Amino acid sequence: MALSSPFNVFASYSYTPKPKTFLRDSKLLSRSQQLNSFPLASNSNLRLTRSRPEPVSSLGTSEIDTSSSSSSSSSTFRNKIPSEVNILVVGSTGYIGRFVVQELVKRGFNVIAVAREKSGVRGKNDKEATLKQLQGANVCFSDVTDLASLERSVETLGLGIDVVVSCLASRNGGIKDSWKIDYEATKNSLLAGKKFGAKHFVLLSAICVQKPLLEFQRAKLKFEAELMELQDSTFTYSIVRPTAFFKSLGGQVDIVKDGKPYVMFGDGKLCACKPISEEDLASFIADCVLEESKINKVLPIGGPGKALTPLEQGEILFRILGREPKFLKVPIEIMDFVIGVLDGVAKVFPSVAEAAEFGKIGRYYAAESMLILDPETGEYSEEKTPSYGKDTLEDFFEKVVREGMAGQELGEQFF
Repeated sequence: MALSSPFNVFASYSYTPKPKTFLRDSKLLSRSQQLNSFPLASNSNLRLTRSRPEPVSSLGTSEIDTSSSSSSSSSTFRNKIPSEVNILVVGSTGYIGRFVVQELVKRGFNVIAVAREKSGVRGKNDKEATLKQLQGANVCFSDVTDLASLERSVETLGLGIDVVVSCLASRNGGIKDSWKIDYEATKNSLLAGKKFGAKHFVLLSAICVQKPLLEFQRAKLKFEAELMELQDSTFTYSIVRPTAFFKSLGGQVDIVKDGKPYVMFGDGKLCACKPISEEDLASFIADCVLEESKINKVLPIGGPGKALTPLEQGEILFRILGREPKFLKVPIEIMDFVIGVLDGVAKVFPSVAEAAEFGKIGRYYAAESMLILDPETGEYSEEKTPSYGKDTLEDFFEKVVREGMAGQELGEQFF
């Protein structure tokens, strides 16, 4: 199925940045103009506080180069020092987005983080909480689901945009939410960025789009295809497809601590992943801003070490707790039955379609590996899935056993 269609609307966009005479002031714009300002980085005073992880295995065997040559004229911003590069980050208060903002700030970029006035899970964070969470960035309160609103907010900044980094993701992967956020809102950020001069777009996607059986995967792929079509001598992109995140695997820690069994589907070997920490993923995404080796490529990425099945993840957790492993094996056919019933009901009551989709999401992650899907064999490949970073799942489990999962909620990723 063809997923691509060109953004012809770009042809009518042009923008001349306003003079940036205020860039060295400690305040960029007043809060009444929707932007909270922090002192912008000087040319040399801001240094990384976290060393950049080295790739564990070469990306050369697994990254997907979707162009025959890299763009040279589009790399003008790559010749600048970080403090002169303006990066617009959307999805900045989401699960991964806030770590990406922190990493870009550490590297000295001028970061403009787009956020809602009420952000976080169920909108629990007000403006002040958001400003504290994104400290070091310039926070622009706007609505990425409304293109006109987003463009007005960016125009208010009075400066050009060099790079857009999108960490947008739908709340729950539902049908309506997926197309509204994973496609439409992400497209809005691209349109707004290009209108105000962006020459590079970094997209946080997902490795599971290789086998698109779910609506959010189809929405992500449609945007990816349209983004690729824009590649030319003046515009580039990097599409990052990570494997599973640590926090998505930590939901059973407290249950097992309480003496209950570790729940898994089938024999616990139906799927595997090379989980990556949010800090390591944020570092990889930040690498994509300036590194020419990542231009116009689809970049699958996992964390360090071997791929882990749910069985092995459970064994790690029991070892940390010093207990004998105790597993509850649930037949995958139970999920198939429930999904079949919901699909049948949805034919009569369309409102049930969302519930059926949620069931399909659970079924997908219970049986499909978050690894490179080898097109030659049709099998998932641990060897072809690149590794990056230093943080391990065992380290994460040890931390959660000590400190719990408080403050590590998933959800509301798109703002």
